[in-house]
Amino acid sequence: MSEDINRLKVVLAEKKRSNRWLAAQLGKDEGTVSKWCTNKMQPNLETLREMAKILDVDVVDLLWRTK
Repeated sequence: MSEDINRLKVVLAEKKRSNRWLAAQLGKDEGTVSKWCTNKMQPNLETLREMAKILDVDVVDLLWRTK
C-alpha cells in the first residue's frame, strides 16, 4: 500500500494552478507532474525545492507531516 507523501495536488489547488502549468514552469513532462500529484512517484529534493519557489510556499508545505 502506498502512502501519500507530498501535498502537491493540494497546494496546486490552493494556488489555483494546474499540473500543466507546473510542468511548463519546471520544464518537465506533464505525466511526471501527474504522478507526483497522485503520489505514484516522488520528486527529488532539488525539484521539491524548485516547486516551492515557483509556488511561493515553504518546502515543508509540499509535504504531509509525519507527526
